Amino acid sequence: MTTASAPEQGTFERRALRVDQTDRHPLFIFTLTASEILRVADISRVSRDPAGKLIGYQRPEVRSHVQEIVEYLDGEEALFPNPIIMALSTDVRFVSSRGPKASDGVTTGGTLHIPVVAPGRSKPGWIVDGQQRALALEQAKRQDFPVLVAAFIADSVSLQRDQFLRINNTKPLPRGLVTELLPEVDSPLPPRLSMRKTPSALCDLLNNDENSPFRGLIRRASAGKDAGGKLVITDTSVVSMLHESLTSSSGCLFPYRNISTGETDFDGIRAALFLYWGAVRDVFPNAWGKPATRSRLMHGAGIRAMGRLMDRILAGMDPRQPDAADLVRAELALVAPYCRWTSGTWEDLGLRWNEVQNLSKHMQELSNYLIRVYVQARNANR
Repeated sequence: MTTASAPEQGTFERRALRVDQTDRHPLFIFTLTASEILRVADISRVSRDPAGKLIGYQRPEVRSHVQEIVEYLDGEEALFPNPIIMALSTDVRFVSSRGPKASDGVTTGGTLHIPVVAPGRSKPGWIVDGQQRALALEQAKRQDFPVLVAAFIADSVSLQRDQFLRINNTKPLPRGLVTELLPEVDSPLPPRLSMRKTPSALCDLLNNDENSPFRGLIRRASAGKDAGGKLVITDTSVVSMLHESLTSSSGCLFPYRNISTGETDFDGIRAALFLYWGAVRDVFPNAWGKPATRSRLMHGAGIRAMGRLMDRILAGMDPRQPDAADLVRAELALVAPYCRWTSGTWEDLGLRWNEVQNLSKHMQELSNYLIRVYVQARNANR
């Protein structure tokens, strides 16, 4: 087992193996003890600073999961083969071993020098994967337990987020956390994640723009507990609504994407979304901004169904024409008498207002009903 040594004051020395996968970001394999993991690395919790900028990327602690790991570590014959994955700052130094056998051209043996900082100061490492394990190791009885660490050099939070998403791409990360982190990743993403990047960026826009009807209403993974009462719409509902409109050829947002070049007219999309959902707020003032338990308009099913109605109403309309807001409000007024967002029973559906759930069947039925009564009312007014 590797133990700490300190030939220089304020550093950990570890025998390490450097793996040169890229020129800019070498990978290091080494060990730390259970007591040293959180002395070396911080857990970067996802949150937002006072200006609204996203910081961090880790989901909140799952206490039950941490306790399960602690109980296992405190048992006999605990085996812990999964490494903690860290990002290390450029303050960390690697000194190669001497001799012809120190390197085989891909891997190099040597010593990693990791600074030890005083409490309250920024640590040289950040945990990218394994935060629950790291918290469990801190609580385990055996603090000298050796733990495998795989680390790469990256001061950039963007690169850390990128690796966090890639590592967790096949794991059940909360959808809200993934969608909030995606716009902050600059490097090319796997197709499955890349397709969700634009809707998530638009969700940020809707939640933060001072002119947005959704401003301050969308619940994101970074939101603090104190803001829970004001955040009445789940971000996954909004992202799903946007994704469907952007990727379906019948979606009103689809024409704003240039498939061949990959360019997106964000100004045009912004105008369309602010126009339509601002009109929704105006036509249904008593149902807007309330928790889903009091208004199904703010519920996932309501957002998705009204999003599909948006595709029908805005089809072929220029959202920047002078009378666009009046036109959209008039179109929504055609369906308003049939809506049961806060009380009553939805005709044809046989569901009370609060019986509508986040089920594919309910979303489809509600969407079809709203579009049907809209088309019928529109034809009747011609």
